Amino acid sequence: MNVLKEQYKKDIAPQLKKEFEIKNAMAVPKLTKITVNVGVGRAAGDKKVIENVVSNITRITGQKPVLVKARKSISNFKLREGMIVGVMVTLRGKSMYDFMYKLVNITLPRVRDFQGIDPKAVDTDGNLNIGFKEHIVFPEISSDEVERVHGLEVAVTTSTTSREQGYRLLELMGVPFKKKNK
Repeated sequence: MNVLKEQYKKDIAPQLKKEFEIKNAMAVPKLTKITVNVGVGRAAGDKKVIENVVSNITRITGQKPVLVKARKSISNFKLREGMIVGVMVTLRGKSMYDFMYKLVNITLPRVRDFQGIDPKAVDTDGNLNIGFKEHIVFPEISSDEVERVHGLEVAVTTSTTSREQGYRLLELMGVPFKKKNK
């Protein structure tokens, strides 16, 4: 079984239940999904770049991504309906906990000049959104075999509806937030 999921069941869930005085065990905040998203932007017409991004995301998440297509044409951006504009993966279950563990313990410490995630990255529903400028911070990607560096966005979705509960859940899971100055 996964390390983070076991830790959640044994330590984090009971602590959250006690802290927020939750009576029903099913109401305790938990992770529901993690979405990894890459917009291909200007390279929308270049098949080689899209294949490269798909390959990178597959290696990072361990799951084949879905190609996101434009819903309507926008002439100012030279965009036609049906063109591939992004690549997306939704992780749930075991792969979600594996990715979260890797994100917190391996990937974030590898980010250059990392001082912690801004607490404002947690939205009012308790979900966390993190943007990476370079995909090479992930351990599966070797920097010498990269042709083109691209960014990606990670959205961690929780079952909670309040910012405080979502922040506390993520904090207990090991997400390194910036310390508030007092």
